[in-house]
Amino acid sequence: MRKVFYLLLILIAVVSGCSGLSPASNVSDQTLPQSQEAGQQPARAPLLKAKVTRVVDGDTVHVRLNGTDQTVRLIGVDTPETVKPNSPVQPYGKEASGYTRSQLEGKTVYIEKDVQDRDKYGRLLAYIWLDQPTAVSDLEIRGKLFNARLLLEGYAQILTIPPDVKYVDYFIGYQKEARDGNKGLWGPSAHTPPPQDQGQHTTVYITRTGKKYHLEGCSSLARSQIPISLPDAKAKGYGSCKVCKPPL
Repeated sequence: MRKVFYLLLILIAVVSGCSGLSPASNVSDQTLPQSQEAGQQPARAPLLKAKVTRVVDGDTVHVRLNGTDQTVRLIGVDTPETVKPNSPVQPYGKEASGYTRSQLEGKTVYIEKDVQDRDKYGRLLAYIWLDQPTAVSDLEIRGKLFNARLLLEGYAQILTIPPDVKYVDYFIGYQKEARDGNKGLWGPSAHTPPPQDQGQHTTVYITRTGKKYHLEGCSSLARSQIPISLPDAKAKGYGSCKVCKPPL
């Protein structure tokens, strides 16, 4: 009986050796697709190539896009008014319009959208790139994103309406840089303070989770701050902060 048992053990060992199997051999080698390899960023959505046909004012232009005329409102910035019905031309408005005209009119540009497609007036909401960016970086945004150029040169102030806040952190820094450097509408020759039009262009700040709007520098903005116009903050149901007491 023992001989039979030993013979069975020897037979099992021989069969296992011939098969060449090991516990690890049942797991196939797998590689990630190239786009998912470590260290690579996902591809960005393609930009829309367009040609600027007319400049309305500092922050609004007409473009030829896919064979149609589109009115484009630049996201995140607000230049002084020059063509608003029944309203006077605001200080530094002509300079801002002139700058936009010199930089964009007749030029081929690249349109980038954010979350919302259009505003309540039917205008296409967009960032305008002067050249295609190779990365999302401070260097690329400063040099190629026209919305950012308006802030850096002092031709505009921040006017961000959530949820279109893709570049808001950069824009906050660019406005501060222009203000600290007394550029454009922040300079002594531009009839400071910047145009406010009885609150229509007053910038206040909200947070990503709160329900109040605040003045710049409020302690409640320690973790996040998103600029927004006072009328839009009110329209979206935000209340006035009782600590910093912004305008009502």
